[in-house]
Amino acid sequence: MRRMHIGLQVADLDESVEFYTRLFGVEPVLRRDDYAKWMLEDPRVNFSLDTRGDGPPGSAHYGIQVESSDELEGMRDHIDSAGMPRADQDGLVCGYQLQHKSWVTDPHGLMWEAFFTEGVVDEGYGTPETPAAGS
Repeated sequence: MRRMHIGLQVADLDESVEFYTRLFGVEPVLRRDDYAKWMLEDPRVNFSLDTRGDGPPGSAHYGIQVESSDELEGMRDHIDSAGMPRADQDGLVCGYQLQHKSWVTDPHGLMWEAFFTEGVVDEGYGTPETPAAGS
């Protein structure tokens, strides 16, 4: 099953965690000094807060999270059959998680990621380079 992903850039993580915890009615499932993530079931969304990513507070990135490497391959096949150029990143650490991703870019330059997360890692936030728009 797929899950929508929204990664929101924030200036004050503690203030934002307090707000979104109250809004969603649950604590984040992953919390670090510069990052927090909720895996919500209703609505089915992976919602994260980040003080380290690109862009000013309030900016966001979007994605579709899948639950297996086979499902990611299915998403990659779908992207290819739809004639959309994609850029892949496999085996990278992003948001304290080991991930495999494929990126596509909408007509206005907004990048979307399709991704599979293998699990949480402790070695750090990660600093993946996002592929150039349109690659």
